[in-house]
Amino acid sequence: MRTVNLLFISLFVAAFTQQSKSDDFDAPTWRSYEPSFSAPNLSLLDIKVPKVLKVEGNRLASSAHVERLRPEESEDRDSIEQVILRANELIGRPYRWGGMSEATGFDCSGLLVYLFNTEAGIKLPRTTSLMVKDDFERVSKSSLKPGDAVFFSQNGSDSVNHVGLYIGDDRFIHAPRTGKNIRIDSLESGYWSKRYVTARRFESSVGNAG
Repeated sequence: MRTVNLLFISLFVAAFTQQSKSDDFDAPTWRSYEPSFSAPNLSLLDIKVPKVLKVEGNRLASSAHVERLRPEESEDRDSIEQVILRANELIGRPYRWGGMSEATGFDCSGLLVYLFNTEAGIKLPRTTSLMVKDDFERVSKSSLKPGDAVFFSQNGSDSVNHVGLYIGDDRFIHAPRTGKNIRIDSLESGYWSKRYVTARRFESSVGNAG
Protein backbone atom coordinates (compact mmCIF):
# COMPACT_ATOMS: atom_id res chain seq x y z
CA MET A 1 0.00 0.00 0.00
CA ARG A 2 2.84 2.36 0.83
CA THR A 3 4.35 1.75 -2.62
CA VAL A 4 1.04 2.61 -4.26
CA ASN A 5 0.77 5.82 -2.22
CA LEU A 6 4.30 6.84 -3.11
CA LEU A 7 3.61 6.18 -6.80
CA PHE A 8 0.46 8.31 -6.64
CA ILE A 9 2.31 11.16 -4.94
CA SER A 10 5.11 11.00 -7.52
CA LEU A 11 2.63 11.15 -10.41
CA PHE A 12 0.84 14.09 -8.79
CA VAL A 13 4.07 16.03 -8.27
CA ALA A 14 5.17 15.34 -11.86
CA ALA A 15 1.85 16.53 -13.24
CA PHE A 16 1.89 19.67 -11.09
CA THR A 17 5.46 20.47 -12.10
CA GLN A 18 4.60 20.08 -15.79
CA GLN A 19 1.59 22.35 -15.40
CA SER A 20 3.62 25.02 -13.60
CA LYS A 21 6.04 25.09 -16.53
CA SER A 22 3.29 25.11 -19.11
CA ASP A 23 0.89 27.75 -20.21
CA ASP A 24 -2.11 28.13 -17.91
CA PHE A 25 -4.41 28.68 -20.91
CA ASP A 26 -3.55 25.37 -22.45
CA ALA A 27 -5.40 23.16 -20.01
CA PRO A 28 -8.03 20.73 -21.35
CA THR A 29 -10.84 23.10 -20.23
CA TRP A 30 -10.39 25.32 -23.32
CA ARG A 31 -12.32 23.63 -26.11
CA SER A 32 -14.64 25.90 -28.15
CA TYR A 33 -12.86 27.13 -31.27
CA GLU A 34 -14.14 28.60 -34.49
CA PRO A 35 -13.03 26.86 -37.70
CA SER A 36 -9.47 27.63 -38.75
CA PHE A 37 -9.19 30.91 -40.64
CA SER A 38 -8.10 30.75 -44.26
CA ALA A 39 -7.21 33.83 -46.30
CA PRO A 40 -5.81 33.12 -49.77
CA ASN A 41 -4.03 36.04 -51.45
CA LEU A 42 -4.53 38.30 -48.44
CA SER A 43 -2.08 41.22 -48.20
CA LEU A 44 -1.00 41.97 -44.64
CA LEU A 45 -0.77 45.50 -43.29
CA ASP A 46 2.32 47.51 -44.18
CA ILE A 47 3.27 48.48 -40.64
CA LYS A 48 6.88 49.70 -40.82
CA VAL A 49 8.24 46.17 -41.33
CA PRO A 50 7.93 43.67 -42.93
CA LYS A 51 6.91 45.86 -45.86
CA VAL A 52 4.94 43.20 -47.74
CA LEU A 53 3.78 39.85 -46.41
CA LYS A 54 1.14 37.82 -48.20
CA VAL A 55 -0.87 34.82 -47.17
CA GLU A 56 -1.04 32.00 -49.67
CA GLY A 57 -3.73 29.59 -48.56
CA ASN A 58 -3.06 29.50 -44.83
CA ARG A 59 0.63 30.42 -45.01
CA LEU A 60 2.71 33.53 -45.46
CA ALA A 61 4.54 33.93 -48.74
CA SER A 62 8.28 33.38 -48.33
CA SER A 63 9.32 36.42 -50.39
CA ALA A 64 8.91 39.07 -47.69
CA HIS A 65 10.73 42.38 -48.01
CA VAL A 66 11.94 44.53 -45.11
CA GLU A 67 11.67 48.31 -45.32
CA ARG A 68 14.40 49.90 -43.19
CA LEU A 69 12.81 53.14 -42.07
CA ARG A 70 15.53 54.09 -39.56
CA PRO A 71 19.03 52.55 -39.26
CA GLU A 72 18.69 52.10 -35.48
CA GLU A 73 15.55 49.99 -35.98
CA SER A 74 16.84 47.73 -38.74
CA GLU A 75 18.51 45.04 -36.63
CA ASP A 76 15.52 44.60 -34.32
CA ARG A 77 13.05 44.56 -37.20
CA ASP A 78 15.12 42.12 -39.25
CA SER A 79 15.01 39.75 -36.28
CA ILE A 80 11.26 40.21 -35.89
CA GLU A 81 10.77 39.43 -39.58
CA GLN A 82 12.65 36.18 -39.03
CA VAL A 83 10.37 35.40 -36.08
CA ILE A 84 7.31 35.81 -38.33
CA LEU A 85 8.74 33.80 -41.20
CA ARG A 86 9.79 30.99 -38.86
CA ALA A 87 6.30 30.97 -37.32
CA ASN A 88 4.92 30.57 -40.84
CA GLU A 89 7.15 27.54 -41.39
CA LEU A 90 5.70 25.94 -38.25
CA ILE A 91 2.07 26.22 -39.39
CA GLY A 92 0.55 22.75 -39.30
CA ARG A 93 2.76 21.49 -36.47
CA PRO A 94 0.77 19.86 -33.64
CA TYR A 95 -0.18 21.53 -30.41
CA ARG A 96 1.34 19.95 -27.30
CA TRP A 97 0.61 21.18 -23.79
CA GLY A 98 3.95 22.04 -22.20
CA GLY A 99 5.77 21.79 -25.55
CA MET A 100 8.30 24.35 -26.73
CA SER A 101 10.28 22.60 -29.45
CA GLU A 102 9.84 21.03 -32.87
CA ALA A 103 10.47 17.62 -31.34
CA THR A 104 7.65 17.89 -28.79
CA GLY A 105 5.25 20.30 -30.47
CA PHE A 106 4.22 23.64 -28.97
CA ASP A 107 1.70 25.14 -26.61
CA CYS A 108 0.79 28.79 -27.17
CA SER A 109 3.42 30.43 -24.98
CA GLY A 110 6.00 27.74 -25.78
CA LEU A 111 5.70 28.69 -29.44
CA LEU A 112 6.58 32.34 -28.74
CA VAL A 113 9.37 31.39 -26.31
CA TYR A 114 10.90 29.22 -29.04
CA LEU A 115 10.46 31.76 -31.84
CA PHE A 116 11.88 34.79 -30.06
CA ASN A 117 14.75 32.86 -28.51
CA THR A 118 15.90 31.10 -31.69
CA GLU A 119 15.21 33.85 -34.23
CA ALA A 120 15.72 37.09 -32.29
CA GLY A 121 17.81 36.13 -29.26
CA ILE A 122 15.08 37.41 -26.93
CA LYS A 123 14.47 35.34 -23.82
CA LEU A 124 10.81 35.33 -22.79
CA PRO A 125 9.07 34.11 -19.63
CA ARG A 126 7.51 30.67 -19.99
CA THR A 127 3.81 31.50 -19.49
CA THR A 128 1.40 34.10 -20.85
CA SER A 129 0.73 35.55 -17.41
CA LEU A 130 4.44 36.16 -16.82
CA MET A 131 4.88 37.67 -20.29
CA VAL A 132 2.18 40.23 -19.52
CA LYS A 133 3.50 40.99 -16.03
CA ASP A 134 7.11 41.46 -17.16
CA ASP A 135 8.58 44.80 -18.21
CA PHE A 136 7.70 44.65 -21.90
CA GLU A 137 6.25 47.48 -23.96
CA ARG A 138 2.46 47.64 -23.79
CA VAL A 139 0.81 48.12 -27.20
CA SER A 140 -2.72 49.29 -27.92
CA LYS A 141 -4.81 47.25 -30.34
CA SER A 142 -4.87 50.15 -32.81
CA SER A 143 -1.05 50.29 -32.80
CA LEU A 144 -0.32 46.62 -33.42
CA LYS A 145 2.41 45.77 -35.90
CA PRO A 146 3.78 42.41 -37.12
CA GLY A 147 5.77 40.64 -34.43
CA ASP A 148 3.70 41.87 -31.48
CA ALA A 149 2.30 39.33 -29.04
CA VAL A 150 -1.49 39.36 -28.64
CA PHE A 151 -3.08 38.00 -25.47
CA PHE A 152 -6.50 36.52 -24.77
CA SER A 153 -8.63 35.41 -21.83
CA GLN A 154 -10.71 32.26 -21.58
CA ASN A 155 -13.57 33.89 -19.67
CA GLY A 156 -13.43 37.47 -20.92
CA SER A 157 -11.65 38.76 -17.82
CA ASP A 158 -8.32 40.62 -17.69
CA SER A 159 -6.53 37.44 -16.63
CA VAL A 160 -4.68 36.31 -19.76
CA ASN A 161 -4.20 32.64 -20.59
CA HIS A 162 -3.48 32.49 -24.32
CA VAL A 163 -1.06 34.23 -26.67
CA GLY A 164 -0.43 34.47 -30.41
CA LEU A 165 1.98 36.22 -32.78
CA TYR A 166 0.45 39.16 -34.68
CA ILE A 167 1.31 39.17 -38.41
CA GLY A 168 -0.71 42.18 -39.63
CA ASP A 169 -4.18 42.85 -41.05
CA ASP A 170 -5.82 41.64 -37.81
CA ARG A 171 -4.33 38.15 -38.22
CA PHE A 172 -2.19 36.13 -35.82
CA ILE A 173 -0.38 32.78 -35.75
CA HIS A 174 -0.85 30.62 -32.67
CA ALA A 175 -0.94 27.10 -31.25
CA PRO A 176 -4.63 26.65 -30.33
CA ARG A 177 -5.20 23.59 -28.17
CA THR A 178 -4.85 19.83 -27.86
CA GLY A 179 -5.91 18.12 -31.07
CA LYS A 180 -5.25 21.23 -33.21
CA ASN A 181 -2.25 22.47 -35.19
CA ILE A 182 -0.46 25.81 -35.36
CA ARG A 183 -2.52 28.06 -37.65
CA ILE A 184 -3.59 31.59 -38.63
CA ASP A 185 -6.73 33.13 -37.09
CA SER A 186 -8.40 36.54 -37.22
CA LEU A 187 -8.57 39.02 -34.33
CA GLU A 188 -11.85 40.25 -35.80
CA SER A 189 -13.65 36.92 -35.62
CA GLY A 190 -16.48 36.87 -33.10
CA TYR A 191 -14.65 34.31 -31.01
CA TRP A 192 -11.27 36.03 -30.69
CA SER A 193 -12.46 39.65 -30.62
CA LYS A 194 -14.48 38.90 -27.48
CA ARG A 195 -11.48 37.32 -25.77
CA TYR A 196 -8.77 39.80 -26.77
CA VAL A 197 -7.17 41.47 -23.72
CA THR A 198 -3.88 43.23 -24.53
CA ALA A 199 -0.63 43.14 -26.53
CA ARG A 200 3.10 43.43 -25.87
CA ARG A 201 6.13 44.27 -27.99
CA PHE A 202 9.28 42.30 -27.25
CA GLU A 203 11.82 43.69 -29.71
CA SER A 204 12.99 46.58 -27.51
CA SER A 205 13.02 44.51 -24.34
CA VAL A 206 15.99 42.21 -24.74
CA GLY A 207 17.28 41.19 -21.32
CA ASN A 208 14.23 42.34 -19.39
CA ALA A 209 12.94 38.86 -18.88
CA GLY A 210 15.72 36.84 -17.39
